[in-house]
Amino acid sequence: MTNEKITKNRFSKRYFWFLFPISIIFYELILKFYIFGFSFDEGLLYTLLFSVSIGLLITAVCTLFKPKIGNVLTIIGLIFLLLVYGSQFVYHQIFNKFYIISSISGAGEAIAGFTNSTIKGIIDSLIFIIIFLIPGAVYLFFRKNKLKPRKTKPKSTLTLISTSVFLYLFTIVLILLSSGGAPSSNDLYFHTFSIDHSVRRFGLLTSSRLDLQHQIFTYSDSSADNDIVEIPDIITNPVQQQEPGQNDIETNPEPTQDPVEVPPEEEVKPEKEFVPVDNVMIIDFETLLNSETDPDYDAMNKYFSSLTPTQTNKYTGIFKGKNLIFMTCEALSKYAIRPDTTPTLYKMMTEGFYFTNFYTPSWTVSTSDGEYVACTGLIPKEGVWSFYRSGFQKNLMAFCMGNTLKALGYRTLAYHNNTYDYYKRNYSHPNMGYIYKAKGNGLNVHGTWPESDLEMMELSYGDYMYNQPFHAYYMTVSGHMEYTWRDNAMSTKHRSEVQDLPYSEVVKGYLACNMELDKACEFLLDKLNELGIAENTVIVMSPDHIPYGLTYEQYDELAGRHLDPNTEYYESVCIIYCQGMEPTVIDKLTCSLDILPTIHNLFGLDYDSRLLMGYDMMSTAPSLVIFDNYSWLSDAGFYNAKKREFTANEGVEVDSSYVSAMNKVVANKFKYSTKILDKDYYGYLQKKLNLWPDYNN
Repeated sequence: MTNEKITKNRFSKRYFWFLFPISIIFYELILKFYIFGFSFDEGLLYTLLFSVSIGLLITAVCTLFKPKIGNVLTIIGLIFLLLVYGSQFVYHQIFNKFYIISSISGAGEAIAGFTNSTIKGIIDSLIFIIIFLIPGAVYLFFRKNKLKPRKTKPKSTLTLISTSVFLYLFTIVLILLSSGGAPSSNDLYFHTFSIDHSVRRFGLLTSSRLDLQHQIFTYSDSSADNDIVEIPDIITNPVQQQEPGQNDIETNPEPTQDPVEVPPEEEVKPEKEFVPVDNVMIIDFETLLNSETDPDYDAMNKYFSSLTPTQTNKYTGIFKGKNLIFMTCEALSKYAIRPDTTPTLYKMMTEGFYFTNFYTPSWTVSTSDGEYVACTGLIPKEGVWSFYRSGFQKNLMAFCMGNTLKALGYRTLAYHNNTYDYYKRNYSHPNMGYIYKAKGNGLNVHGTWPESDLEMMELSYGDYMYNQPFHAYYMTVSGHMEYTWRDNAMSTKHRSEVQDLPYSEVVKGYLACNMELDKACEFLLDKLNELGIAENTVIVMSPDHIPYGLTYEQYDELAGRHLDPNTEYYESVCIIYCQGMEPTVIDKLTCSLDILPTIHNLFGLDYDSRLLMGYDMMSTAPSLVIFDNYSWLSDAGFYNAKKREFTANEGVEVDSSYVSAMNKVVANKFKYSTKILDKDYYGYLQKKLNLWPDYNN
């Protein structure tokens, strides 16, 4: 046999070595290009290098044994890859998110609970699922000759493993040398886990490993020296220059009139000048900094003590002592609120504080994270169920309205018209200070899908309306997808009322099911008026997330225009309404993180604005909207973290230092939200300083 034939024969025996590296690259590229689009960047390089490294390692394991065992291990490996990539692809088709390991059981609940959505997701993914079968089919066809997993000699095994390790270490070095962006590849890989960012930057398989790694080992970044960064000033065109927060709030605008002269004897003495004060609590950070030995608590003390608090304003305490009904509304959109289909919601939106520039970013754990943001004023931790963890760990949720108002003598209850332990709310909601009732736990709603918001109100109002002061929290469900006449009982219930509207059937279905929420609010207002307490009750409403059950095209149809998927897609609605109040337009850029501090200010409650991630929407604090992928909107413009590009607003000039500082501000808010959750920081402050009353009494 010639040397050429010997070499060719040896090489043919190693065709198997390429099976797993090529299969993983195949899966990664399909996922990356379909979901994120085609781009040659560092993320593509990292993904390719990690894919080859992992593939060679799997190959080394499969070739340690005789062909029969190697064949079994190869089939197991290929099935594992198919399940990982296939399940993530289908999940992303349904929820527009990747699932995390801690959500696997919840994903199972979601798939079981939303059968029609799951079937639709599988159907939409069917072509790709078939494509994903190609690596397995190729192996089965060639496994008896060219792809036979032969047992290799120790030298060959060492070559496979050493090459795998070299590629891994080489990639790590590249990541360590990377810089820029929010988060940077360095920070994303070693410190701050974000599943969507990680998949885009490192690939799905590496991201799954990092996810598992973060589940087992809690990373502790105790460095705070470079964390003290405030929102920087912006430079605007002199023609458009204005003080932050000015001209953002307009109370019942009237046509300009000539001033009326008042005779001297009828002049009214001027009211006492309003002097704003900081919204802070008495926290002796100096003593804490001088005595703390735990590096995490020390970092938090340094960080929070360095921040500039918001101040009181003319709206501080206007709702002091009033009742509060607080709702997180399933998939509610500003475009679903109309004078024809949802007149009650429209009335409350436009006759209360009317927020014209409000955003509801989506988070990894969908509804639960959306609730968490609105109820806690904190950013959810990636990789876990933050709300569940806060309850399971029995963290002190000091600023949640249930605990805050309960300590002031309010009767506090929480309701949900779907299964009581979905997203483990049976842990989180009692920990917020509520008597919690839901389907299967004291709230006997009918078993439709979705359940009726109106029925939830009818069954619950009597628990609290006769005992003032009260605070009721609701998580609604009538607006849940799918929005078809067959799959959504609430859509079907109101089908005839939307049938003549000029929209596609799915968009009509979405509008129809939100009419049930409107009926629920109408019922509440009627009862409040019947009992004579409407003007003494504040209603606050916002969605958990955008209606991801609608496609981009359908959402554009609902909005009546094309929406930028990075920003305008998340424009949303916040309602703060009290009957008889002066209608007030708020043009300021705001978001769901701002809801909790705003309620505290309006109710004149004692709170520390430095310890929350959002800002009082009535304050002069600079505006900031943070998205789950580290993108952000500010008074200056939009930073796209995916593309690492900043687009300034018209008439605004900023330099690179502004963007760098803002990226740090955003990264800090993610970092310290996580620390508050992991280290129960409010509980720590309570033990050290006894800041709050005993919420358990």
